[in-house]
Amino acid sequence: MKKVAIIVAGGIGKRMKSDMPKQFLVLGDKPVLMHTLYKFFTYDPSVELRLVLPSDEFDTWKKLCKEYNFNLKHKLFNGGETRFQSVKNGLDGIDNYSLVAIHDGVRPLVSQKTIINCFNLASQNGNAIPVMPLKESLRKIVKSKSASEKREQFFTVQTPQVFKSDILLKSYNTEFDKSFTDDASVIEKAGYSVFLTDGNEENIKITTPIDMSIARTLILLT
Repeated sequence: MKKVAIIVAGGIGKRMKSDMPKQFLVLGDKPVLMHTLYKFFTYDPSVELRLVLPSDEFDTWKKLCKEYNFNLKHKLFNGGETRFQSVKNGLDGIDNYSLVAIHDGVRPLVSQKTIINCFNLASQNGNAIPVMPLKESLRKIVKSKSASEKREQFFTVQTPQVFKSDILLKSYNTEFDKSFTDDASVIEKAGYSVFLTDGNEENIKITTPIDMSIARTLILLT
């Protein structure tokens, strides 16, 4: 099956406290987003790369590509008001016979093993999302009181989330719902079961200055 990677990068950097959108900040030798795109190209050079950005950031991105001599082939798509709409825009023109990975642009430290796991499981079961077990204890607030929860029953969710395109297109043919926290929640609401696979601990989402500091340390180790 044809493989497609939709990289969603619509952040404006409020929590990063930066004038520059977080996906454009330099990590090591190039902007965050370039690292992310390279991860999927390295996995399989035939993957069709689709980058979803706010339309008013297209020029900034093109200037950065020229500045950093970034010539990796990819297509640009307009971001929407919500992540749901941005993904929906990125799905435009995809057929029913592809495997589609949807990945946060600010997760540049995803491992090749995680990408491979997700594509392989999705090809078998229709979808796959990477998760990590929790390390911390959990407590739940119930009527102003707290109660402990078994952390073994919970996982943190990462990307890429990979789907057979017919499942994804059918599921996204709906209106936005506040319960849509990620792409897995969209297909789940459409009636599909979600399949889990192992993520990688370094696959952090860069959102805050602390995240960037951690990423700058991790990039030296990968």
